Amino acid sequence: MNPLLQKLQPYPFERLRQLFATVTPCPAHRAISLGIGEPKHATPLFIKEALNDNFKGLAAYPATGGEPVLKEACAAWLKRRYGLEVDPKTQILPVNGSREALFSLTQTVIDPTRDAVVVSPNPFYQIYEGSALLAGARLHFAPSDAKRNFAVDWASVPDDVWAKTQLVFVCSPGNPTGAVMPLDEWKRLFALQDRFGFVIASDECYSEIYFQGGPPLGGLEAATKLGRDFKNLVMMTSLSKRSNAPGMRSGFVAGDAALMKQFLLYRTYHGSAMSHTIQAASAAAWNDEAHVIANREQYRTKFAQVTPVLSSVLDVKLPDAAFYLWAKIPPNVCGGSDTAFATDLLAQYNVTVLPGSYLAREQDGHNPGTGYIRMALVAETAECLEAAQRIAEFVRSNKS
Repeated sequence: MNPLLQKLQPYPFERLRQLFATVTPCPAHRAISLGIGEPKHATPLFIKEALNDNFKGLAAYPATGGEPVLKEACAAWLKRRYGLEVDPKTQILPVNGSREALFSLTQTVIDPTRDAVVVSPNPFYQIYEGSALLAGARLHFAPSDAKRNFAVDWASVPDDVWAKTQLVFVCSPGNPTGAVMPLDEWKRLFALQDRFGFVIASDECYSEIYFQGGPPLGGLEAATKLGRDFKNLVMMTSLSKRSNAPGMRSGFVAGDAALMKQFLLYRTYHGSAMSHTIQAASAAAWNDEAHVIANREQYRTKFAQVTPVLSSVLDVKLPDAAFYLWAKIPPNVCGGSDTAFATDLLAQYNVTVLPGSYLAREQDGHNPGTGYIRMALVAETAECLEAAQRIAEFVRSNKS
């Protein structure tokens, strides 16, 4: 067996299952889960119809590089959304969701014959860690700074680490904090890239769910605004959150043409071509914005109702974007422990939340997720509001 598999840590939801193994949820309340970030809004009808109209595509092998109609739809969306000029032939690749892209891109980039480092935000999406370890790299975590709207503290990474860094993950809007990386932070990271030559992979799958101001800044957009080209820079996004279609496993990667050429080579052997049927439905989704606007309004309405209820008892505020609330637990509730909060809340009120420490790693003696909980507001508004009211009652009744 591949010995690198032994380095993988259990996924947060497996750890949650183990944490709850001896907990009996309160039977007086129906179960409500805010734990898993899986979109629950309805998939638009026109996407389903596009799937139904293109079943003939199942009769042929798809090309890994993708069909022109889909790549052109992705390029047109990048133009509308960010004002970018991207060549669909050389700078865009369809992928089977952002998770697959994150993993395969890491295998493409990392040279394991050297002492390779991957820098990741902390807290983070766990595929960053798994893809790096299985590529033969080691991780260095840059913590989010609560005092700066959870901006990643890139300055905390020493120069001797940067000198060995081959890949940096950016997640903006961030999971779990919802923070958007502003232009001045991109400028700092690009300056480090110019010094040390690493690749930047910008994970932007939450870019279309935002609450304040204009649309979140993207990585390629930031480079363009700063007069840079896309060398050693790619962004990735998907239809899972934007279009409520997680089961389609559809997204795309765009950026540096030279890097994309190598990425295509890897994926050709990786066996990850997207079905013609999925490609046709994906093109339809990328070409439509009305459903995206409607979806965003649903989240805005939901967060406007739920956030005040929770902010009355927890240190939490409306995020920049994404569909999570990242809340600090009061020190006089469950001793400020995120795991104790999660188990006691389930036992007393049958609501599931995810301990923040499960989404981060300890570095330099500190886990930046400790004492936080993540709540995914993916269900309908009424259910999320009921969960928030139960959480508020739980906090008030468990103060020491």
